[in-house]
Amino acid sequence: MKIERIPFAQVPQFSQRDIAYATGSEDLKDFYVYPVNLDAFGQVMVDKERDNTDRELLVSTLTEQYANLGLAGEAPENLSLLRSRQTFTVITAHQPSLFTGPLYYVLKICSVIHLARKLATRYPEHAFVPVFISGAEDHDFEEVNHAHVYGNRIEWKHEGAGPVGRRPSHSLTDALESLKDILGDRETAQSIYQRIEAAYTAHATYGEGAVALVHELFGKYGLVVADMQHTAFKRAFRPLMERELFESVSQPLIEGAQHRLEQAGYSGQAHARDINLFYLTEEPAGRNRIVREGDRFRVLDTDLAFSEEDMRTELREHPERFSPNVVMRPLYQELIFPNLAYLGGGGEIAYWLERKEQFAAFGLNFPMLIRRNSVLWIDRGNQKKLEKLGLDYRELFRDADLIIRDYVAKQSENELSLQEELAALEELFRGIAEKAERIDPTLAKAVMGEHARQAKAVENLEGRLRRTEKQRFETAMNQIRGLRDKLFPANGLQERYDNFLNIYLQEGEGMFDLLIAELDPLEEGLVVIQPD
Repeated sequence: MKIERIPFAQVPQFSQRDIAYATGSEDLKDFYVYPVNLDAFGQVMVDKERDNTDRELLVSTLTEQYANLGLAGEAPENLSLLRSRQTFTVITAHQPSLFTGPLYYVLKICSVIHLARKLATRYPEHAFVPVFISGAEDHDFEEVNHAHVYGNRIEWKHEGAGPVGRRPSHSLTDALESLKDILGDRETAQSIYQRIEAAYTAHATYGEGAVALVHELFGKYGLVVADMQHTAFKRAFRPLMERELFESVSQPLIEGAQHRLEQAGYSGQAHARDINLFYLTEEPAGRNRIVREGDRFRVLDTDLAFSEEDMRTELREHPERFSPNVVMRPLYQELIFPNLAYLGGGGEIAYWLERKEQFAAFGLNFPMLIRRNSVLWIDRGNQKKLEKLGLDYRELFRDADLIIRDYVAKQSENELSLQEELAALEELFRGIAEKAERIDPTLAKAVMGEHARQAKAVENLEGRLRRTEKQRFETAMNQIRGLRDKLFPANGLQERYDNFLNIYLQEGEGMFDLLIAELDPLEEGLVVIQPD
């Protein structure tokens, strides 16, 4: 395959903040700690060591998770390495999207595996474990309940509430059937379907199935998968949750960072609240905000209310019932893991840039923030269409109408522009206007008014010429629109829409091998992958 990197600034689909962070803009340097380069990791390791991560808790809890999933004998060797103070992690995370959801879910994982390997080469006296955290406590079902495979939207339908990870896996039956029909009967399709189906159906909950699927696909590369829904982890996080509950530490710090970001020209991301924790209920299943009302704490949309003393008791005796929101979640993972870097997309980095002072207030080291690789994968079929049309893929970054306009102008054998005629018409009428003005100055305005009407008529004729000529290129125009829709669906990046299966069915396991080899998140740019 042919690999190219396009600087972020040359890709209009990236936001200005995304470009600014990826290219090291001075505007954002006050909002993070470490520059994004290999040498900086030496200092990150020194700083992270001061957090005194409870490594025994981490390893024993993750080992238990793997055992509960029936994967005890398959747990990566990297898991046991985490006991050593010479071992660190690099982390990426995402909600448990259906069948891994959009392509960037897989891109994150491949990038973090590459990064761990690169660090091991640079710092051979240490070990580095790539980690994927599956955010099964999230409750935004509409964000995770679908996947786009070969232009088909597969949707998981389930009437329920609470964390998506706690929903029953048997509710996936219809979605799995839809996936099976779409994938077809080819050997590669049947093989990957069986692996996906087994991951979900072998476990009682969707969250467990999502973890099992990631392990099935990437465990052999040394990836450790973690679901943070565990009482032991929550118990370790309890002191920070207690401060958030009773001191409301985060809100003023986040809002202060957002104000400074706005002064630099960037909008805020997370909506920080007075208390940035949810309360989990079993019957009925729910994940609801905790709010303070006077001297009491109430769980919204429930009958639950606590005095301050009762809330402290509840947190002490049942920490598993408390769930961090997007504001507290980064602290949670960084407390539990000996982590050096968080790898995420532009939106995630934007959230993290609001957290520096919050981490300092809670006494945790702020990790290096690395913008993950973005990818445009051009398969053989689309590459042939580009070659047939004589188009470079870079032209597809633009709006389809602009691409078609320039394509028709380039390919047409006829002269379509009437700019010379318009210039001649203007010169003609200006000459008439000069003569008219010598006779009666008011006539000059009338002459130029007539010029405007005639010029408009000529412009309309030019438009008719272009439309008529376009009709001769109707097939090519449809191909251009089709290409752009496939490579930039909904005018966005392919990675934010298509599922990895669109590529996997053509490339097989080689897809993952290639992505892990090529996705170096320390190198900025959109990675474009094409057939040779």
